Amino acid sequence: MVSIKDIAKQAGVSISTVSYALNGSPKVTYETTSRILAIAKALNYVPNAAARSLKTRETKIIGVFLTDFSGAFYGDLLQGTRETLTQKGYDLIVCSGKQSHRMLPERMIDGAIILDQTFGSDEMISYADRGHKLVVLDRELSHPNINQVLLDNKAGAMLATEYLIEQGHRTLYAVTGPSGSYDSKQRLQAVMQVVERTAGVTLTVIEGDFNKSAGERAAANIMTDTNGGSVSSAVFCFNDEMAIGMFNYLAEHHPQVRIGEQIHIVGFDNIELASYTQPRLTTIDYSKRKWGAFAAEQLIKLINGDTVDHERIYVTLLKGNSVGTGK
Repeated sequence: MVSIKDIAKQAGVSISTVSYALNGSPKVTYETTSRILAIAKALNYVPNAAARSLKTRETKIIGVFLTDFSGAFYGDLLQGTRETLTQKGYDLIVCSGKQSHRMLPERMIDGAIILDQTFGSDEMISYADRGHKLVVLDRELSHPNINQVLLDNKAGAMLATEYLIEQGHRTLYAVTGPSGSYDSKQRLQAVMQVVERTAGVTLTVIEGDFNKSAGERAAANIMTDTNGGSVSSAVFCFNDEMAIGMFNYLAEHHPQVRIGEQIHIVGFDNIELASYTQPRLTTIDYSKRKWGAFAAEQLIKLINGDTVDHERIYVTLLKGNSVGTGK
């Protein structure tokens, strides 16, 4: 790899002169700067970003850490994040997997937005103790270098469950996310609170994983429980992906069962695909773009040493025809 030492040797100047020229310093004349830049181009010189970041202690890059990239959820979230970071002069890199965690201690990024179960809470606290700035979207942590931008999961789950009960449904199913998911735990707690204070309601919890296949498996279980849909039931899927999986399974294996008449389904997230289901999926809606934008804004404030408060993303119930009245 070509270094500034190589450029200095060919140009017949000092290393510091090359450094000044490459950084546009007025300490070097226009003619000398032009000659140095021409030599650098001819030698295919590429600046060493790692070395530069050690000197300036900033990279102008923010890492967004995700558990995975599957499903239709992440696009709007990342778009909102990217737009805000671009306005603030930062670039975005999206990361996944344990090996990517080293980008923080090695200071390859200036801060991180984390929606990633592979990060342990103790691990994040240790990074924050060393001065790294973090925004978390999937847990509650108390540290001056960590900010939380969380969904109002409990409010959303209560809206969904109360709506099903208000429509007259008494046989309820909840299809959860994976066991380690903060969002899933919060939603299940809220569902159980509503059910416990409502007489005559039964709740069956089916563990899922936020993927369509889990919705398909849950639908198969429910069809067995309800004798092929002959007993009316209502299902709260903890995300739209699983709800759509349930739609797909019923259409293929139980086309006689009508959603919104024999089985009633609510999702969570209002992803784009939810608007194309037949009937239209009832779901919990919020702005994923705003969630990403808030996270980016909060992280930049942390990096700049500004006062920052935790943010919460509020949710609403979007009614579709996938829920009818109970019989």
